[in-house]
Order: sequence, then structure tokens, then C-alpha cells
Amino acid sequence: MERKEKLNRVFLILLSLFVVMLGYGILLPTLPYYTERLAIKGNLDTDLINFHIGLLTSIYPFFQLLFVVVWGKLSDKYGRKPIIICGLIGFVIMQLLTGLATSLTMLYVARIFGGIFTSAVIPVSNAYLSDITSEKRRTKIMAWSGVAISSGVIFGPVIGGFLSQTDIHIKYSIGLLHLDRFSVPFLFVALLGLIVLFVVMKWLKNTARVHRLMTQKVSLRFTFTKYFIVLLILSFVAQFVVTLFETVFSIYGKDELGFNSKQLGLGFMLCGSVMAVLQPVFASYGEKFLSPKKQIAIGFLIAGVSLIAFPFFTSEFLVYGLIIMFAAGGALVTPNLLSAVSLTSKENTGRNISIQSSTGSVGQILGPVVGTWLVAGGFYYPFIIAGLVALVSMGFVLPLMKIKDKT
Repeated sequence: MERKEKLNRVFLILLSLFVVMLGYGILLPTLPYYTERLAIKGNLDTDLINFHIGLLTSIYPFFQLLFVVVWGKLSDKYGRKPIIICGLIGFVIMQLLTGLATSLTMLYVARIFGGIFTSAVIPVSNAYLSDITSEKRRTKIMAWSGVAISSGVIFGPVIGGFLSQTDIHIKYSIGLLHLDRFSVPFLFVALLGLIVLFVVMKWLKNTARVHRLMTQKVSLRFTFTKYFIVLLILSFVAQFVVTLFETVFSIYGKDELGFNSKQLGLGFMLCGSVMAVLQPVFASYGEKFLSPKKQIAIGFLIAGVSLIAFPFFTSEFLVYGLIIMFAAGGALVTPNLLSAVSLTSKENTGRNISIQSSTGSVGQILGPVVGTWLVAGGFYYPFIIAGLVALVSMGFVLPLMKIKDKT
């Protein structure tokens, strides 16, 4: 494959990842306010509204968990492109439903639908990148995947905050659907997703399919090495900690710190910016100073310390500083874990990355639920417990990672 063609493929995949995470980022700072607005009709109290915020956050990765391995196996059998296209179609529909929702029920339907179909985009896109890169450059390309994902989280909150303030006076209802100024950011990202969908359909080339007999053999032989299990555990912890933080920070900022949606958006933007900048830096130069194993351990250490310190500071400046510290820890962990999983098997890369994504989805499901449950006892609990979980992971990652040398 020529260098120019490979770069074009990488660009299209990164563009798909960016757009999907842009939709995710748009909802992050607005979800507490959006949920509260839709819940007013039902006269729900604060605790019940927070419960719905956690559940709406969790239900998305729950349905990703149910379908991600299915998409991964299908991508191994039919190639990555058709599965990515299916995911982008579902993403566009999810954004339309979210933007036109008039009730919590409709918002739940949109999140469920999105969870099913967007689970076809991120892991399969990472598998595509793995297919077209050498083992030597795998960590770097996974870091660029992280940049695309983080960039969506950077620009999503900013775009959502800006477009939701658009001074339009349109209010139009069609049955259960309702269009107003709050619909604008979601309709915008739906249009952007539609454009990317057409671009991918026209210019992205499919990857080679795994032979039918090989696929059947793999599906019957579904065994994990101890090394792969360790990677899955670490992937679970990483996603558990991140999503717990995202969910609780949005509630903590709104109720305890008195942040508005723009201030919350700035916090998420800083988090995404730091990860976007540092992931390729650590992937390119980190191994010259530290092994990937040590980078993962230090990443968990930094994230854990910042989380434990988080509820003890109320200054906006210090809060943003701790968010930057937390994001730096995540930037050390994510690309190294993705690269390690992609290198565990040449024949079943799509399946293994999908399994890792499923494991991460379990963390994404439990993080918001546990976080909003702990909030009822006080804002200290979710941050401190998540920080301790990260520190414990840092403690056992190094000896367990040595299992690879024995297998």
C-alpha cells in the first residue's frame, strides 16, 4: 500500500472517530440541564434527576457492551468498512432523536439506539487502523486514534454550548418531535455525521476479510491468555474511573461549585485538550524513558492522586488544574493499553479490540451508576473511591504484566 493511500485511509478513520466523539462531547456538559428540563414535567426531585443522569449515561455503554463483540466478529468476516458505515448511520439517527426529544423516554430511546450502533464505529475503526499499520508503529497510530477521540471531547462541549445559545425563535412540533433552539447542536452534528458517512462510503476502501472457515474456527475457540485478561481488567478500571469522573463532575460542578454549562464545558474541553496533545507525545517519545508497562502504572498513579484531591478544592483555577492532571494520567494509560490489545493476535484483532471495548463498556456502565449513588452520601465519596481504585490498579499492574513473559 502506498504511503499516500495509507494516509488517506487513516484520515477517514480518524474523521469518523472525531465526529462520533463530537456528538458525545456535545452532550457531556448539557446532560444535567437537559435532563432537568425534560424531568420538570414529571415533578421529579433532585435525587431522582441525578439518578436519571447516571442512568442515561450508563445505558449508552450498556447497549454498546451488548453489541460490540457482534460488530467486531462481523468486521472480521465482512471487512471493517460496512460495519463502520452501519455505525455512522445509527449515529446520525441518534443525534436527530436526541435533538428533537420532548421527554425522558425519547431521550432514553435515542441513547439506546446510539449505543447499539456507535459500538460499531470506535472498536472497528481501531481494528481498521491496526490492519493497515505495522507492529512497530501500532502505539503511535493508536495514540492518534486517541487524539481524534479527545478532539471530539474538546470541541463538542464548546460547540454544544455555543449553538444551544443561538438566538433563533423557531418552535415547531411534529407529533412527538419538537424543534427549538436547543435542537441546533444535535442537528448540526447529525448533518456533519451525514457528510462523513457519504465521504466514507465513497472513498474508504474495505480491508481484507478473514476467511470464512477461519472465522468459524475462531468463534469456536474462544480462549484468553492471562496477559489478555490483565489488559481487560486495566481497561475496565480506566473506563470506570473516567466515566465516574465525567458524570459526577457535571453534577458536582452544577450543584456544589455553582458552575454553568460553559464552565462545565471548559472543564471537559481542558480534559480532552490535554489528552489530545499528550497521547501522541507519550506514544512517540515516552518509550525512550519508560516502558509501556511503567507508563500505564504511572498514569494510574497520577489519575488516582488527582481524583482523591479533587473534592478538597473549590477554587475554579485549582479544579481545572486537577482536571489537567487527571487527563495527563489518562493520556499515559489509553494508547498503551490499546496498542497492547491490538498486538495480542494478528488473526483476531477486531474481535480482541471489541472485547476490550466491551470490558471498557462495563466500566462505563458501572462508573456513572456507582458515582451518582455515592453522590447521595456526599461529593467526597465518588472521587475518593475512584481515586483509590486507580491507585490499587497501579499497585498490581507491574507484577501482573510480567505474565506475558511466561506465556
